[in-house]
Amino acid sequence: MKLFLTLLLFLVLYKGAGAQENYDVSLISKDLLPYASAVVRNKQVNVEVKSLDNTYYHIKTAITILNKNADDVAHIGIWFDKNRVIKSIKGLVYNQFGKQVSKFSESDFEDQNLGTQSSLFDDAKIRHFNPAITDYPYTIVYEYEIKSKQTLFFDDWEANDDAGVAVEKSSYTFSCKPDFKIRYKEINMPGKVVIATNKQGEDTYTWEVNNLKAIKEEPYSPSADKYLSKVKVSPVKFQYLGTSGSFSNWNEMGKWINDNLLASRRTISPVTVAHMKQLTEGITDPKLKAKKIYEYMQSKTHYISVQVGIGGFQPFLADDVDQQNYGDCKALVNYTQALLKAVDIDSYYCIVKAGRLKKSPLVDFASMNQFDHVILCLPFKNDTTFLECTSQKIPFGFLSDFTDDRYVLACTPTGGKLLHTPKYTAQYNLQQCRASFVLDTTGKITGQMNTEFKGTQYDNRDYIIEEAPAEQVKSLQKEYPINNMYIEKFAFQQDKGLQPVTTETIKLEAPDYGSINGNKIIFLPNTGNRIERIPREVRNRHFEMYINTGYTDDDEITFTLPAGYHVDMRPEATTINKPFGKFSVSATVMGNQLKYKRKLQVIDGYYNKELYAELVAFYQSVWESDSSNITLIKGN
Repeated sequence: MKLFLTLLLFLVLYKGAGAQENYDVSLISKDLLPYASAVVRNKQVNVEVKSLDNTYYHIKTAITILNKNADDVAHIGIWFDKNRVIKSIKGLVYNQFGKQVSKFSESDFEDQNLGTQSSLFDDAKIRHFNPAITDYPYTIVYEYEIKSKQTLFFDDWEANDDAGVAVEKSSYTFSCKPDFKIRYKEINMPGKVVIATNKQGEDTYTWEVNNLKAIKEEPYSPSADKYLSKVKVSPVKFQYLGTSGSFSNWNEMGKWINDNLLASRRTISPVTVAHMKQLTEGITDPKLKAKKIYEYMQSKTHYISVQVGIGGFQPFLADDVDQQNYGDCKALVNYTQALLKAVDIDSYYCIVKAGRLKKSPLVDFASMNQFDHVILCLPFKNDTTFLECTSQKIPFGFLSDFTDDRYVLACTPTGGKLLHTPKYTAQYNLQQCRASFVLDTTGKITGQMNTEFKGTQYDNRDYIIEEAPAEQVKSLQKEYPINNMYIEKFAFQQDKGLQPVTTETIKLEAPDYGSINGNKIIFLPNTGNRIERIPREVRNRHFEMYINTGYTDDDEITFTLPAGYHVDMRPEATTINKPFGKFSVSATVMGNQLKYKRKLQVIDGYYNKELYAELVAFYQSVWESDSSNITLIKGN
């Protein structure tokens, strides 16, 4: 009997150890299917800190792809660099019935560089794989292991990392020796951490979620950080490529960066110091001195993604930039600081999360992985000025929408300071067009448009300005919805003063702009600035409404009408005022001239979700007005 029970126990254990999870799609709870394009069946993330310079990540993921909307979710991307090594990758693919149909390994992956203008991880690459499967639904199961040679920062754990993804089960375990202390931040987590001690005597921190429903993707939603479940972990003491340190708040973190990564990097030659003094001789205003030096730096250097020093966080020597005339975001900021110091202008090295979608670090949780770019701050009294040092063309003191309106960490000798970059208001982000056209009896228009771009709209035409002349014409013809537009002459002018302005001038003609119908001429008075898409309607909206960037478009177009014709129909004068935007339009006639005025202002910010239906109606009204024709009729 004892032998029988022993054999039975062995068979049970053997079966359990070798059992294959069943990935039949029919087993997914119907409660998880609404709004879901993919379902995480089980994801296990295990992070183990074995020593200050030795961290292992082991990730196993099983995810069912329900339809093509989740193709990007099926994509596997694993970033690595010389200090973060991929040890192994393997995976399997199952059909909807849970039957294995293929497998893949590391040899099926491709590598791609990750370095960009905003990258702090300049030598990083991504190893990625896309399963070539279109027979939905299917399940992809993969696991990989990474060895990281540092403990300065750890990857965030995201239980549900995208809208449209439901989760059956997902867990995260962080293991470390008792003397390795961590701080953690739970964001939108349905449950709290479970802290225990494993058999190896390590402290373990475990988070687990089960049966998370998919979040419906909604237009004008806030950043996903506002609603997706996440855990951030940061060390108290750490080591990063031979450099040790500790911090528990932004002040300590900024001081560690300054003292260990920056302080010894800003020496430049006496010749360069003397040149900076000569360059600014006679300029008494510190801001104008800084502008002169900044423009010198722009003319002398260019951006290039490089990797030296302590990983992706330390700039290389300012003197090297001075000699070689190039650098990455860190190096160019550090170099500009050195040039400014030569004429006794202090500045702050600031790390920031860049991108058009505004993101700020958590004010109550200091960690290195909340940033990906570096800019410079000049703390002039009552006139704090920020500089983007990677562009050769951007005006002094102008950030555009790449790093505007967000918190940055200034790293100073006295510690880190959270500062806020300038906010460009809807009124300031102005595109203003003034145009004058002559309309003849064939429907042809001839005339000129003059448009000014300010604020975050200043660089709307940068991509065209950088093109060859022939390509510029093609691009301008695409910008304006004017059929058969022939550009006789055009010009761009950029005023890079403290209030930068781009001015575009176009002299054009467009045959058949107006259509002839008997004794009538029908044409659109809005020649070039029309709403083309209306936000889709969303019933039972879940999230508050968010507009990331505000702007104002102000158009005034004058048409000289052909002799013998008068206005029969025109767009109705309209004025709409909403918390999130304003719109007005009018078409008035004085003698043989028709003056069309249109002003659209969209105001950034967070709004009650109940206002979304009004936003859709607002854009519907603008679209209808933009599509309204003017009808001229011949005779009295």
